[in-house]
Amino acid sequence: MSIIDTLSEFALPAPRTLEEAGLSRDLITQLALKMLHFSGELTGNELARRLGLPFCAVESVLATIKQHHHVEISGGALGSASYHYRSTDAGRSRAMLFLEQNHYVGFAPVPLEQYRRYMHAFKAAMPHKVDRASVRKAFSHLVISQRVLDQLGPAINAGHSMFVYGPPGNGKTVISQAIHKLLDGDIFVPHALEVEGSIIRFFDPVNHIVLPEAETTGLDLGGDTDRRWVRCRRPMVMVGGELSLDQLELSYSPALGFYRAPIQAIANGGVLVIDDFGRQRCAPRDLLNRWIVPLESRVDYLTLHTGKKFQVPFDVLTVFATNLDPASLADEAFLRRIPYKIAIQDPSIEDFTRILELNCRRRDLRFHPVMAAYLQRRHYLPIGRPLRACHPRDLLDQVTALCRYRGIEPVLSREMLDLACEAYFLDDKVSQPPTAPVRPRRKRRADVEVR
Repeated sequence: MSIIDTLSEFALPAPRTLEEAGLSRDLITQLALKMLHFSGELTGNELARRLGLPFCAVESVLATIKQHHHVEISGGALGSASYHYRSTDAGRSRAMLFLEQNHYVGFAPVPLEQYRRYMHAFKAAMPHKVDRASVRKAFSHLVISQRVLDQLGPAINAGHSMFVYGPPGNGKTVISQAIHKLLDGDIFVPHALEVEGSIIRFFDPVNHIVLPEAETTGLDLGGDTDRRWVRCRRPMVMVGGELSLDQLELSYSPALGFYRAPIQAIANGGVLVIDDFGRQRCAPRDLLNRWIVPLESRVDYLTLHTGKKFQVPFDVLTVFATNLDPASLADEAFLRRIPYKIAIQDPSIEDFTRILELNCRRRDLRFHPVMAAYLQRRHYLPIGRPLRACHPRDLLDQVTALCRYRGIEPVLSREMLDLACEAYFLDDKVSQPPTAPVRPRRKRRADVEVR
């Protein structure tokens, strides 16, 4: 039964032989001897479990290394699966030689070709289908115009990339994160990949959220599941100004002898948000040039340190969030490869009032629309300050902190809003009355006396 046939059955079937697993006997021999070298003694079942394979797939390998006196049986009941295996001196010497090549010890890797087939099947079985109702529900915690929602929905359905741009502080990052909620289904992620004899650690515990078995199937999958794969929520990877070109390539450790997958591969099947685009340590054009081929062809090309290039799927919904003008960051050739450009504008006074009200509710503060009108009249209109969607939240945080400092219950008042604005805005001159220049005075003894 193929991966495509079983994709909808909540679990990938366990391979019964190494041929089905797509792995060589030599690779499993290396992993088994290294694992026994570090663990000391394991039963046949436990060793197979740690490799992510059923015992029947590794039984012949154990028999061979036992025949070569690299392991010995130290106990156990009847049946080779329950035997206790431990390394001999010859086995430990062999393991040390293998460790000189690489220090990878863990689940057996998935061959690259199997991963490609799975991602092809995943893309076919998990089309992006959202409608107005589901989009509105996903963004219900935000005050956002229907115009923007009607642009986001088709972009998500297309499953391609988008620019989300506009002035700072209007929720571009939060909107990008909310897109993840609209991606239905889960995904299987391999612990590691095998490419031309090299091992790439693929599973990332930070960005891949593992689903418990009870949540995935409600059944005991036992030994029928390929444990080389982990069932996870579809990932969302977010990077910001720290992003560099190196993070888009395989990361090879000469000391460990294996690779780590780049961020776009980790985000496969999910969302990759490049926040604050244009403020990375590398030039925007260099970063965009790296993305031109993957965005158009939906495949990426990675290179081993030996110079060998190989192709991996690029099934990623890529979101570029920026407060810079996209036209200043990319040329026409690149912009046409990002078919959706969604502008997030400053909120209207009505939306600003709603945002203030929602934030008051979250903080158990009494709200009255007159406060939003006061803010606009006192601290925005006189100096032409634009309304920003983040201002209500930030100003209420200031009000809450100030009230607690004074030892009173948090309350929304004109006085508190004036003080919050004075502390928050650099150019706030309205709420600060003009003061006469301060003349220096002679220091008296009391001014400098140390008690």
